[in-house]
Amino acid sequence: MSSRFEPFLGLSVELTAFSYFDLLGTGLAERYLATLDKVVGSEITDTLLAAFTTLPPPEGEARIQAVRTTILGNELLGDVARALIKLWYSGTWFELSTAWTERFGPRPANITFVVSPDAYVEGLLWKAIGAHPAGAKGPGFGSWASPPKIPAFSGSRFQNQT
Repeated sequence: MSSRFEPFLGLSVELTAFSYFDLLGTGLAERYLATLDKVVGSEITDTLLAAFTTLPPPEGEARIQAVRTTILGNELLGDVARALIKLWYSGTWFELSTAWTERFGPRPANITFVVSPDAYVEGLLWKAIGAHPAGAKGPGFGSWASPPKIPAFSGSRFQNQT
């Protein structure tokens, strides 16, 4: 693992609202960092990671506001961070917008693609909705007779309604 891995995982925790443990458990963190490097280049990835490491401490409203302005509100980093969120949730890298490409230059690898078959199966969306990926990780006979239970995120104002 590179020295960039820890900041990448910390950024991913911040952006996805999933724990360090959950993200490591997918087995895809290193692959997703490599995907980011491949698509936008290591220079932009390093800029994103540097912006993350300069954020205020995790506790408090200042951190949330800093993520919004420093990363998500940044012309260069915002679309990249949102693509990273979608990557973690779906296992698919979605092509960056035409506006981003016109402003910061085309990237040959900036196309929509599924990172790997494992990425689909391990997508965070399945855990977020309390379901299982179609065709994989079968929950067992008769389990679909009951509606999925959506777990509440720690610190979330939304609670499981079932």
